[in-house]
Amino acid sequence: MSDLSRPVDPAKIIAFQGEHGAYSDLACRMSRPEMTTMPCRTFEDAFSAVRDGKAGLAMIPIENSVAGRVADIHHLLPESGLHIIGEHYQRINHHLLAVPGTKLEDVTEVYSHVHALNQCRDFLKEHKITPIVAVDTAGSAKEIAKTGDTTRAVIASELAGEIYGLTSLAADIEDAEHNTTRFVVMSKDAIVPHPKAGMSVTSFVFRVRNVPAALFKALGGFATNGVNITKLESYIVDGSFIAAQFYADCEGHPDNRNLRLALEELEFFTQTVKILGVYPPHPYRLQQKITDE
Repeated sequence: MSDLSRPVDPAKIIAFQGEHGAYSDLACRMSRPEMTTMPCRTFEDAFSAVRDGKAGLAMIPIENSVAGRVADIHHLLPESGLHIIGEHYQRINHHLLAVPGTKLEDVTEVYSHVHALNQCRDFLKEHKITPIVAVDTAGSAKEIAKTGDTTRAVIASELAGEIYGLTSLAADIEDAEHNTTRFVVMSKDAIVPHPKAGMSVTSFVFRVRNVPAALFKALGGFATNGVNITKLESYIVDGSFIAAQFYADCEGHPDNRNLRLALEELEFFTQTVKILGVYPPHPYRLQQKITDE
């Protein structure tokens, strides 16, 4: 559901960055079908909607299996004032959308976000369609629907086609079959699962001290305590090239002994440590874990 024309309890609204029909909108509908989706211009606007009580949750993309991490998101998460309470993995199925009556051979140009265009290179090359970079997928669909131009198309979700009245000329045109985006679900208040409720994921950021082998020493406690780090990325903050800040995901709950000890050792070798959230894993994560083993 996504109709905000009627009064809706803010607690039942989930905010996302982009236009209706964006993959973030699709992720909201798949993960929280009982909630109403709220489009926001920027990630900061989505965070603000939750902080200000206009929405109960925010759906934020973290990384894509093809394009990598979402630009700037690791800088924004620690300062958002929100807590990660869940995750969602959304399979990305790109459609070539056009105004009704358009034939595939009529299309000479296609508009979309740069990542969507890059993820469909083989299809576009095969059909000799020129890619044109636009701000986002759903926004492009919205604009193409207004033009009535049968020589232009857009790469976006099937949902975007339904919302803006476009016809799908080709489905699943992405080059990689594994194309999947990971999202985190964020709330104003932390919702931490019980330590004995099953597997948990803990997300945190930290900045190491400017000493030799700082990262090795900081992470040593995770190895000695048998804690599996599933994601570790560095990024520069405050323009400093001397000491990097890191974003990490690991398996475990901070109240469980092994992760508690690992975090205690981490704090000894770092300037700052901030837990962003403790939450249950998405079924996709568990499936991937079984496959890898």
